[in-house]
Amino acid sequence: MPEDLNTAAVPSAVATASAAPETPVQPAAQAQASQKPAPVGLRVILGEKVGMTQLFDAKGRLRAVTVVKAGPCTISNIRTMERDGYCAICLGYGETDLDSLSKPLAGQFAKSGIAPLKKLREFRVSDVKGYEAGQIVTAASRFAEGDYVDVQGVTKGRGFAGGMKRHGFHGMPASHGSSDKERAPGSLASRRSLGRVIPGQRMAGHMGQQTLTAAKLEIVKVDADSHLLYINGSVPGTNGSVVVVLETTKPRKKRVELVVVDKKAKKGGPAKPVAKPAAKK
Repeated sequence: MPEDLNTAAVPSAVATASAAPETPVQPAAQAQASQKPAPVGLRVILGEKVGMTQLFDAKGRLRAVTVVKAGPCTISNIRTMERDGYCAICLGYGETDLDSLSKPLAGQFAKSGIAPLKKLREFRVSDVKGYEAGQIVTAASRFAEGDYVDVQGVTKGRGFAGGMKRHGFHGMPASHGSSDKERAPGSLASRRSLGRVIPGQRMAGHMGQQTLTAAKLEIVKVDADSHLLYINGSVPGTNGSVVVVLETTKPRKKRVELVVVDKKAKKGGPAKPVAKPAAKK
């Protein structure tokens, strides 16, 4: 009887598998394994605005949040006082091709031995000790739930806008002889001694496309696996734009829950419920 084809093919398949060379380790995997975390003193990270949503916090409150894909970022360069005259850390976010970079910038990445980065930002620091090119900055190692952060981004461009949309002017009445003047800005420089429009006068012009910082926004949730920050409130910029998340410059750096305690219960007396102040009508 002829041999079974399936049975005869097994030894050859095993021999082929044993003779095949081992799968080489990808350079990207080697680079990822050799990456080191940066010191936690630098509480700043670059990210990308994903969009807005809402979620419930630990106390069941519904919070409107902006989702930011923060990092991971790579330190591309170190600015020292001896060489550059100031101390700064250069962070990079996103990967790009060498063809899209200038030759001087591509040479810097080749000298540092790191992959080309799409967005670069410098941040001044007092001391660069412990920082090296190639170190990684992640969101989970910098921020936690309840931290207050400042988010900086470029606002949406609105083009040429009038005084009512750009500055919130009230407008003029639509009756009593003011024909076609409902959205007019009004007088600009009447009866002034100089006889001209003063520089800085609020008028119609280009609106938006400016760098804006939203101060003291609370981090509601941190997703370390997906590198996502859920920040309470709105963040300047369009979806997909690059934003900077850094520790707030305000005095209070973290949310503090206020607890009302009855003074008599604290001294050992009978505890009484603390009445909340009545709502103003």
